[in-house]
Amino acid sequence: MVRRSVMFTPGDQSALLRKAPSAGADVIVFDLEDAVSPAEKPEARRTVRTVLTADDFDPACEVCVRINAEADRASADLDAIADDEAARRLDAIVLPKVESAADVRDVADALEARGRSLPILALIETARGVLDADAIAAETATDALLFGAEDFAADVGATRTSEGTEVLYARERVVAAAANDCDAIDTVYTDFGDEAGLREETAFAIELGYDGKLAIHPAQVGPINDAFTPDPDELAWAEDVLEAKAEADAEGRGVFEVDGEMIDAPLVAQAERIVRRAEAASDDSQVR
Repeated sequence: MVRRSVMFTPGDQSALLRKAPSAGADVIVFDLEDAVSPAEKPEARRTVRTVLTADDFDPACEVCVRINAEADRASADLDAIADDEAARRLDAIVLPKVESAADVRDVADALEARGRSLPILALIETARGVLDADAIAAETATDALLFGAEDFAADVGATRTSEGTEVLYARERVVAAAANDCDAIDTVYTDFGDEAGLREETAFAIELGYDGKLAIHPAQVGPINDAFTPDPDELAWAEDVLEAKAEADAEGRGVFEVDGEMIDAPLVAQAERIVRRAEAASDDSQVR
């Protein structure tokens, strides 16, 4: 599964929810948390449920719902979306303000009590969450770590700057924690009208090791997907590595070389990731 772009859509906006799959994001998130005022949350739950259960709603992308962090609201959210009718179109849950592995387990248990088992994308956006990121990533139900820089900065009292040095440690800490069998999705770029800035920040996220990036507007999806799409030289190298690995496996060799470079497990994983991204980009072009 590739998660280059993860786009949030307000849960109380029916037209936007129905239109969200057409943006081309790998993942769409129907948001019942920050994008919805407290007074509108009951109606938003009904709206999200209506879209999920519509006969004509069958997107090719991954579909998630961001529930609320507070236990009572989270329970009401799950009641609305986790039954047989709605959950058949639901691929994962986005859980905000995750500060411990127990937070993930609680939601996994709540899903199990409703007869569901869904991956959880854990949104790390507090200092406690950053410090416990290893344990959160290691939790069985956790399928990705998402970094939320804006809430993290507010939590620690940092001043947000264009350089982003005030959140760099946390950003690196999250991607490092997610390195073992868990996707890492970088923070949102809030100025959705600044494509150049988005491309620059996405390129830096890739350098840090992130697998994808959050988006809050359809206009951000294309630049993010482009940035995470390998160039021909990268793809050629990755294909050569995987072909050489297959030959080495057949011959019982654990170490092999490609163009004079010794290849080990981390480089094989990198090659596999490049090929997955290229395949996702190919799927995009076929859809369009």
